[in-house]
Amino acid sequence: MSGRMEEWAFPTRYDQSYLPDPESPYWFPNRETMDPDERDAAVLVRLREVMDYAYSTSSFYRTTWDAAGLKPADITSFEAFEQVPVVTKAEMRESQADHPPFGDYLCCDESEVHHIHGTSGTTGAPTAFALGRRDWEVIADNQARILWGMGVRPGDTVFVAALFSLYLGSWGAMTAAERLRCRVLPFGAGAQGMTARAVTWLARVKPAAFYATPSYALRLAEVAEKEKIDPREFGLKVMFFSGEPGASVPSVRKAIEDSFGATVIDCGTMAEMTPFMSASATAGTPDGMLLWQDIVWHEVCDPETFRTVPYGGEGTPVYTHLERTSQPMIRLASNDLTRWVMEDNPCGRTYPKLPDGVYGRIDDMIHIRGENVYPTEVDNYLRQVADYGGEHQIVVRRTGSMDEMIVRAECTLPADRRGEFEKNTGAGLQSFLGVRVTFESVDADTLERAEHKSRRVVDERQLRM
Repeated sequence: MSGRMEEWAFPTRYDQSYLPDPESPYWFPNRETMDPDERDAAVLVRLREVMDYAYSTSSFYRTTWDAAGLKPADITSFEAFEQVPVVTKAEMRESQADHPPFGDYLCCDESEVHHIHGTSGTTGAPTAFALGRRDWEVIADNQARILWGMGVRPGDTVFVAALFSLYLGSWGAMTAAERLRCRVLPFGAGAQGMTARAVTWLARVKPAAFYATPSYALRLAEVAEKEKIDPREFGLKVMFFSGEPGASVPSVRKAIEDSFGATVIDCGTMAEMTPFMSASATAGTPDGMLLWQDIVWHEVCDPETFRTVPYGGEGTPVYTHLERTSQPMIRLASNDLTRWVMEDNPCGRTYPKLPDGVYGRIDDMIHIRGENVYPTEVDNYLRQVADYGGEHQIVVRRTGSMDEMIVRAECTLPADRRGEFEKNTGAGLQSFLGVRVTFESVDADTLERAEHKSRRVVDERQLRM
């Protein structure tokens, strides 16, 4: 069983000198293409190993599981594993408040912590992510393997255009590219004027691969065109994205592909779950995201019961580390929304798939007049409309006892020629969403552009609370 799975051991330590055959599309041919039931049987054993490790090293997990009447040895099936209580972000924050700085779910000595990342704390107390030195090497190996699946190869230049700060995405992309023996340009993003500089560097270096958020790529294309540079001249082969929904949204994917002429890859789960690329498309299966189940165990669950939904169903992802030893997450509830399927993948990998990627968060979903609206749906619709100016804003407010949704979209037409645009786009958007919409147009280049992640929703109902 697990004997067929390359370098399958816990605690994990990968051969840092290993690289696949240059002609192979797979990093680990057996692990990636084996019968999924056989691989899952090995994963079930690993889940018990990880739980046994966490039970013996973490008072957080030991107390939680004792209260639920569970022991690691009880996990003899995936149905039994679904009885394990989920971990929430609120519990992690509480644990760190009571046991600073890393919480009592830290499973290694503090002296072993190699990297500290975390949340910004803009909406509350920040959460610290502690990554051990060995874990950092394992993360690099995991994500180098996934970059290989995207088509990135040793010697390629990888341009990392995401914030180098507490944000883990940029650091994870960089260390993965370094493990893959790539050249890395850790450009960063976010500061005023940096996007114009990114255009200059991209035109000069012509990297093979590019990492950022989808909204930043769209902003980059706008700035390049203003500089009279065709983004296709950058020569990018692969553009991989995380940090926000978008790279699996058909119209957003098409806009990026049309601008840059590159393969667009969606990837990413949660910063807490780094290696965050454990959900990722590949060069051979570029749509949606495959779930690399031998790196992180992914479940798609009913958000009320946290039991897995059948393939084809919608739910919230729940994640479990299979190789982390410093701050392992065991059934971390994401609060995101997605749908999963099990089907033949063109690349030959036998993993389940999120065909639409992760398309929103439960708490980002707009509840209005008894209907649910995802911000990505508005984005998907507007990007197919002629004369759309590239940016929009969604405002939700309460007038009397009624909720109202206003969509403001940029238009490339002059103000005196926008009547048909407003009429047709407003009616089409309302029909597409199935909810009443007040639609307004504004001049192009008037709404704020994202230098990292987009923030398009303003819920004035919350602002008044």
